[in-house]
Amino acid sequence: MEFVLFALTLAGVAVFHHRTLEVALGGLVAITLYKLAATGFDTGPGLAGLGAHFATEWVIFVNLFALLMGFALLARHFEDSRIPDALPALLPDDWKGGVALLAIVFVLSGFLDNIAAAIIGGSMAAMVYRERVHIGYLAAIVAASNAGGSGSVIGDTTTTMMWIEGVPAIDVLHAYVAAGAAFLVFAIPAARVQQRYEPIRRDPPAALEIDWARGTVVALILAAAIVTNLYVNLRHPEVAERFPFLGAAVWFMLLATAAWRRPAWHLLPGTAKGSLFLLTLVACASMMPVEELPAPTWQSALGIGFVSSVFDNIPLTKLALEQGGYDWGVLAYAVGFGGSMIWFGSSAGVAISNRFPQARSVGAWLRHGWFVALAYVIGFFVLLGVLGWRP
Repeated sequence: MEFVLFALTLAGVAVFHHRTLEVALGGLVAITLYKLAATGFDTGPGLAGLGAHFATEWVIFVNLFALLMGFALLARHFEDSRIPDALPALLPDDWKGGVALLAIVFVLSGFLDNIAAAIIGGSMAAMVYRERVHIGYLAAIVAASNAGGSGSVIGDTTTTMMWIEGVPAIDVLHAYVAAGAAFLVFAIPAARVQQRYEPIRRDPPAALEIDWARGTVVALILAAAIVTNLYVNLRHPEVAERFPFLGAAVWFMLLATAAWRRPAWHLLPGTAKGSLFLLTLVACASMMPVEELPAPTWQSALGIGFVSSVFDNIPLTKLALEQGGYDWGVLAYAVGFGGSMIWFGSSAGVAISNRFPQARSVGAWLRHGWFVALAYVIGFFVLLGVLGWRP
């Protein structure tokens, strides 16, 4: 019954995409009431079990919320610095410029969180395409951020979870074989679609004056996130699951630099709505009675990627780590890139939809971003063909 209620919630999100938060909250209430009345929680029955359940999940919730909110302010800092305005002088003047921008997002995501990479990519696209960004290209930005983070233990929440649980960084690195192949599949058609929809700006604005102080603020925030992520997970992995260090680092630097360059605080109410939507879906997914995944094979890993497009990849990764026996590079690619196939399948997709509300349509995302699903499958089999399944 929990799965039925969750499926109805997801269907409601797909149909009523202008009321996504309300639908998601309704689903969360229905699932919570059912579990309180009938089945209880993994942590026990009744309200005590509910409280204990969220006590084990609060770090993930707070981290996601803090990053989505903080990186939205970072993106506005980045836009207001006018650094993106200089991109037309650097990017090719045709569809290859769109591919190059996606490549920048891919590379950034390898050492930034994929949420930050997607938001920065959206800011750059908004500038070079004069705010007319095609939904198919938005899907490609999300795919590039998720693909770029799939082979790096600091590029995605799921790979960081693997790292904390003792999976060596080298054991997820080969996800880049699949991610690189997938990038070639989706980047070119996405860039061509965008170029037809709105050609890339050929020249930077006249008399461009870059606010280097605001650009420095952006660099400090990103540096704080990277250093904190590396330090905590390398030196103190045992406490990484007890406190939202990454989100705290981003907000510490935002507040520390606020007197120098004031953040766009007025963005927070609108961003909060999209962020709460993602947290609500994550909370629903965390209450599903999934005790284990299918036996670890390449076929089940392929299926997990498709499941990740509608079911949060964090609990899926938790289950896979508890079960063991996976090829971690294959799984990292599957749970990371798989979420790109639907806009709410990853935190990067939700972050993009906060900036571009037109992306909140499952039908439009699937129709115009069809090449992302194709890229997922092709990338997966390229990895299997090159390296095989190595659990």
